[in-house]
Amino acid sequence: MNPVFLSFAGFEVRYYGLCYALAIIIGYQIAIRDHKHWGLNKLSTDDLFDLVLFSFFGGLLGGRLYYVAFNFNHYFHSGKPWWEFLAMWHGGMAIHGALILGPLALWVGCKIKGVSFLNVTDMWATHFLYAQALGRIGNFMNGDAHGYPTDQPWGVVFPYGPAAEEFPGIPTHPVMLYESGLNLIGWALLFKISRTHRQPGFMMCAYAITYSLIRFFCSMFRADDLYMYGFRAPHVVSVAAIVGSLILIMGFDLAKKRIVPLKKGEKKKLNVPKAKA
Repeated sequence: MNPVFLSFAGFEVRYYGLCYALAIIIGYQIAIRDHKHWGLNKLSTDDLFDLVLFSFFGGLLGGRLYYVAFNFNHYFHSGKPWWEFLAMWHGGMAIHGALILGPLALWVGCKIKGVSFLNVTDMWATHFLYAQALGRIGNFMNGDAHGYPTDQPWGVVFPYGPAAEEFPGIPTHPVMLYESGLNLIGWALLFKISRTHRQPGFMMCAYAITYSLIRFFCSMFRADDLYMYGFRAPHVVSVAAIVGSLILIMGFDLAKKRIVPLKKGEKKKLNVPKAKA
């Protein structure tokens, strides 16, 4: 197990960065394939790529700022070089920060492009869990976002990263892989739901509920969770996201099916009862 995927001439390609790059590439291809399903016909391939970048860099910045804010003393009062807070390749990202600033950056992008923010976020929300599944594989290779010690046969001894520093030579829960697998299951579920044509904003709420349930469960095995007022921050944020999403779904009737215009040349099917013999 090694966080470095490839090294040559002093240049390193790490699994962490590789997973992010794959997430961008796959996300762009999905957007090209699915954007018409979400009523985003006016967007060109360049526009779609721009929106991918808005989301990605906003999420990247938000995830890092959130983590650094909860670990301020570690970065600025421990004798570390001042630039260490920028070293994301050493680990230290918080998904909830990404879920705050990423959509905000996307909203700005949608305003610039003149398209519906809700439609774009629904498209993104349908597939975002696959990107998180890739990211957790990067965490696994990096030895961060690690779990508690375990005597289970699938426990992993990490030779690198924060897991090795906190629990040297001790098997820990490979919680990154737990979440990666659950994210893939959640992705399949959200994709199936997305084909039912609910109201704009529904998929964003469905994603928030699905991922919050996944993260709430996985956090019970995490050794490096952030805390707020004595509670695990992911648990607090997850409960708030679930409650808030349910309020939005019920308050705005987002689960109601919307009328989808017929495709060109398609005829409306009539349900005519069969005559009895």
